[in-house]
Order: sequence, then structure tokens, then C-alpha cells
Amino acid sequence: QVQLVESGGGLVQAGGSLRLSCAASGDTFGSYAMGWFRQAPGKEREFVAGVNWRSGGRTLYADSVKGRFTISRDNAKNTVYLRLNSLKPEDTAVYYCAAKKYYANVNPDRSAYDYWGQGTQVTVSS
Repeated sequence: QVQLVESGGGLVQAGGSLRLSCAASGDTFGSYAMGWFRQAPGKEREFVAGVNWRSGGRTLYADSVKGRFTISRDNAKNTVYLRLNSLKPEDTAVYYCAAKKYYANVNPDRSAYDYWGQGTQVTVSS
């Protein structure tokens, strides 16, 4: 069992930046592919970014965030990060991290993930 805890959300003006963190419990974090998803009110949860199980492994981004968001992981700290730059009001959502076991490749399909965090709110004002 893996527990994921997100942090770093908040209120920011358009054009601003945030860094989200997702801390994982357990000693098998290094074998999990990790993803970030978001869900805005009245909308389905959507893929934002993902990274393979290796540190420095392959990454994948939704077109809507490509060039603005960066995902990274530190397996020594059991943590995955999402850097959000050039934020727009349409980025407002609850952001969730998710883990996919074991030695998995990054996957944009939310049904592929085994564990989820509780989410952190990101609000971008215009």
C-alpha cells in the first residue's frame, strides 16, 4: 500500500508560478510511474503530466501544459514534483498525484493508476 500526500497548491495570479509536491510512503516508490492529474469543477479528471519510474526517465505532458509545466521526481526523497509556470485561469483545478506500479511506463489514462493522493487546490486569478 502506498500513501500519496500532495502539497504546494494555493492562489496565484495569472502568469505566476507554483511548485506542487507529492510525497509517497513506502519503499517501492522508485518502481512506480507517477502522474499528475487535475479536475476542475464540473469537468472530468484529466491527465496533466507523467514520468516513468526511473529518475530522469521519460516524461509525458498534456498539450495544454506543454512548455509551461515540468514534472520531475527524486527517488531518494520519495517525492514527485510538478512545476507550474505561466499559469492561466483555466489551470484552476484540484491537482492529484497518482502512482502506477511496478516498473511501469508513464500513462495518460487515469484508470491505469493504482494509488491516488487527496489533491491540492490550485486557483489562478485573472
